[in-house]
Amino acid sequence: MKIKFKNDRYKKTRGGYSRLLDISCEHCEAHLFYYQKDGPGILKRMYIDRISESGKIKLDINLICPECRRILAVPIIYEKENRPALRLFVGAVTKKIVKSK
Repeated sequence: MKIKFKNDRYKKTRGGYSRLLDISCEHCEAHLFYYQKDGPGILKRMYIDRISESGKIKLDINLICPECRRILAVPIIYEKENRPALRLFVGAVTKKIVKSK
């Protein structure tokens, strides 16, 4: 897997380091996509421009698991930065740090 990290002002604002997360449904463990998490802290929201390899998953409406059909997140505009994002429900997804080559 070859995913190029985005290196922009948002990454610099959050401390300048990133990691790649494998995002899966917590209930059925279905793989959803990969996400570039910038900076420290918990995963509360996922910015649309940081999501990779989402396949057939629509990112402009509620994030629904393609396997078990549970709603995992809702779309928002993060007002501090005026960026489209998905606000996660608590405990809706699991994440694993993966190596990007």
